Amino acid sequence: MLQKTKPLGVLLTLIAVLFSPSLLASSAETMDLTSHGIGYAALMFFAVAYCLVMLEDVIHLRKSKPVLVAAGIIWAMIGFYYSQHGMSHDAEAAFRHNLLEYSELFFFLLVAMTYINAMEERQLFNALRAWMVNKGFTLRYIFWLTGILAFFISPIADNLTTALLMCAIVMKVGGKNSKFIALACINIVVAANAGGAFSPFGDITTLMVWQKGMVQFGTFFSLFIPAVVNFLVPAIIMSFFVSKEVAQSDGEVVHMKRGAKRIVMLFLITIAFAVLGHSVLGMPPVLGMMTGLGILQFFAFFLRKTHKSYYSGAIANTNDTVEHERLRYLGDGAVFDIFTKVAKAEWDTLLFFYGVVLCVGGLGFIGYLGMISEAMYTQWDPTYANVTVGLLSAIVDNIPVMFAVLSMQPDMSTGQWLLVTLTAGVGGSMLSIGSAAGVALMGQARGIYTFAAHIRWTPVIALGYVASIFTHLWLNSALF
Repeated sequence: MLQKTKPLGVLLTLIAVLFSPSLLASSAETMDLTSHGIGYAALMFFAVAYCLVMLEDVIHLRKSKPVLVAAGIIWAMIGFYYSQHGMSHDAEAAFRHNLLEYSELFFFLLVAMTYINAMEERQLFNALRAWMVNKGFTLRYIFWLTGILAFFISPIADNLTTALLMCAIVMKVGGKNSKFIALACINIVVAANAGGAFSPFGDITTLMVWQKGMVQFGTFFSLFIPAVVNFLVPAIIMSFFVSKEVAQSDGEVVHMKRGAKRIVMLFLITIAFAVLGHSVLGMPPVLGMMTGLGILQFFAFFLRKTHKSYYSGAIANTNDTVEHERLRYLGDGAVFDIFTKVAKAEWDTLLFFYGVVLCVGGLGFIGYLGMISEAMYTQWDPTYANVTVGLLSAIVDNIPVMFAVLSMQPDMSTGQWLLVTLTAGVGGSMLSIGSAAGVALMGQARGIYTFAAHIRWTPVIALGYVASIFTHLWLNSALF
């Protein structure tokens, strides 16, 4: 066994010596590695990994892979250093703390993704898309409708799913009108990000703030008006450049599968379980979410067991030709299987989140987050620091940015925590690469909605960003 572990120890020793010859002679009391080789190496590995993440669409490398490797290397170096000083238990405890934080968010997001996948499989979103396409609305009306729906759906569903659904509608009705499609996609990205900012379920960053206990559930809705302002300011300006021509309908008919509406109700009940469990019982929200997953599994069992008998009886009792065909089509479909919905969760995103949490947690344990917190939240005014966080999230994914802020645990008022939640949520709208919704739509509307198309409207989006901040500072001044 000693021979198996020796190469790893030698490798880590070489890294340590290479970057800091005095590493093992440093003080074991403070364990501040920010000026040692371990710290510099950790920064380098994280920077390289994140560069690969940002180049995902260019090199076609899944974003989870580099951060998973970087997290392993960072904590291996930390573990080696602490074991050399007889403090391996401290490193282990720190790692377990970060792992526990991730696991709560992981299971919460897994349940939410499973519900969204179940709704999608039951044709709920496709039915909504077909209804909108066949109504014969004008392009300007579609521009506003998709934006408003994105704003109000994203607080419940995630902003990525919402953006993809609305973009599918825009692509259908837009046809060859690339100008309309580009403007509508920009509007959808801004709306989806803004809508997710005022709900604990709307974005991973808001979920992190809520689960950490920095802001109570009901207090998030104080951001509703600022979020509306963030969406409306650029939307109003861009709408003047959208044509009023009538959208073309393709006559597509989509039938929702049995149980679609009941799954929506179960999802709302599951959210209620999470909220009440956290606010009334003081339990982590993940408890309510996992309970809701169990209920969905029971409902899936019910649908599977009654599938054949239900459709056989319904087909036999109808004389309407159209209804007969609809029932036959739905009855011939595959039965509902809950574990296929779990399998279709965004595993790359979930694993990416693990890598980010552990990387940032490792950098925080080394001491870098303390340095940044001292610089930003002690030497700067917290308002300026939180506005800067939003600007940074337009370049770097808001998940590591928000996790870093939470790890710093700056002493801020509720109003300031709401401000950083708002800016981290909507700041990514200023660039197409600043949010998951923007990156996804660049792939879906490839060649039409591009980085260049988005950045032309960045000044308008920035105007909404600034307006939403001032609105929050004014309306919620009592929380500061």
